[in-house]
Amino acid sequence: MCFFLILGATECFLLAVMAYDRYVAIYNPLHYPLVMSHKICVRLVVGCWVIAIPFHVGQTCQIFSLPFCDSNQIHHFFCDIPPVLKLACGDIFVNEMMVYVFALLFVTVPFMLILGSYSRMISTILKLPSNTRRAKAFSTCSSHLIVVLLFYGSASITYLNSKSNQYEGTDKLLSLFYTILTPMFNAVIYSLRNKDVTEALRKFLLKLLTL
Repeated sequence: MCFFLILGATECFLLAVMAYDRYVAIYNPLHYPLVMSHKICVRLVVGCWVIAIPFHVGQTCQIFSLPFCDSNQIHHFFCDIPPVLKLACGDIFVNEMMVYVFALLFVTVPFMLILGSYSRMISTILKLPSNTRRAKAFSTCSSHLIVVLLFYGSASITYLNSKSNQYEGTDKLLSLFYTILTPMFNAVIYSLRNKDVTEALRKFLLKLLTL
């Protein structure tokens, strides 16, 4: 659970950093090599890990200090926080509040930063004089935006709806998106701007339609 939470929180911050990277590339392209230098990039990545690790080590310790009784089988396919908390026998109010607090810090805050970056990017793109330049600018951030929507959408619904027992099947399905499907599709999504990949995908779809 600890490693899962750390990796999930780190990905949230990395997606925010990537949004800032796209923002600088579009909003201030001439200063991009200076603003997003190798040294700055390393610091941003290390910062993502440094922020995530201590918080989630503490949260994991807090959850497993609870008393557990009866069944030790969770109704999930991995040790996520909501299904584990449902097995606890003691008062879990503080733990549930901590889930919302951490969801706010590690999901909502990075997502708001991403929205802020994209709002500035879109306003800048719309001011470009050429349709070709606008299309190129939109294609620069389209792959990142798809990943953000898949990851943040499914994770937000799961964690902000952690008390509900009615939609356990839906929670499991949504968990598949941010734990397996989104990382698995990352390589494909980020490669869509590659002309060779796009052409191969187009040929594959045409062949599929003619069968």
